Amino acid sequence: MEILYQNNEHKCVMFDDLAVGGMIQATQFVIVDGDEAMILDPGGHKVFSSLIKEIAEVVSVSKLKHIFFSHQDPDIVASGNAWLMLTEAKAYLSEHWTRFVMHFGIDDYISKRINPIPDDGMEIKVGERNLSVIPAHFMHSAANFQIYDPESKILFSGDLGASFGQNYNRVENFDEHIKYMEIFHKRFIPGNEILKKWVNMVRKLDIEQIAPQHGAVLPGKENIEKFFIWLENLKCGVSLLDENLDFKG
Repeated sequence: MEILYQNNEHKCVMFDDLAVGGMIQATQFVIVDGDEAMILDPGGHKVFSSLIKEIAEVVSVSKLKHIFFSHQDPDIVASGNAWLMLTEAKAYLSEHWTRFVMHFGIDDYISKRINPIPDDGMEIKVGERNLSVIPAHFMHSAANFQIYDPESKILFSGDLGASFGQNYNRVENFDEHIKYMEIFHKRFIPGNEILKKWVNMVRKLDIEQIAPQHGAVLPGKENIEKFFIWLENLKCGVSLLDENLDFKG
């Protein structure tokens, strides 16, 4: 557990290294404001019990009023039914994926608490503050969102910025960090055009940290700008078909 931001009634906390066995390591986040909290991408079934204990050290589980799912992958939504049964929280997920997550065992009588996110995003009020739901489609999911918290100035970026294999939680040398990000981004992001559009959009935000769902946090505006420049110039997805896949068309 690591506190990314804390000021008066507002707190952002990161939980990592909860995955076991052959599971892909994923990070969970909680944003607390006053008497309410939101959990972001709560993870799979085997993470559930450990995460409850970790969260209880930060905020009462009864204060979890919101659950945010950035997209439909199992490392994000597989424990959704358990969280909806345990709490009275409202869940938020792309309107395109709401029927798909029912396959993860969501009971019909709690499914009405899953609120569809429209393609252009929305705002979610947690406590006394509004969090922005930012469209991030095709990065990597076809219907994908991120959370921007204007109080902490943290962008919770989902799979964008994901890194694997490093032994640190915060990036100090971005150039050295690239090798831990590039395999995922080259394969799972469908093309550079969408990256350029995203960078153009989020550059308008005042961001102090980017916190992805896998791997290390990018702190500081210098690292963040280097990340933006790297994405703008990244050759990925369909542009690499002949290089990465035995596909000749």
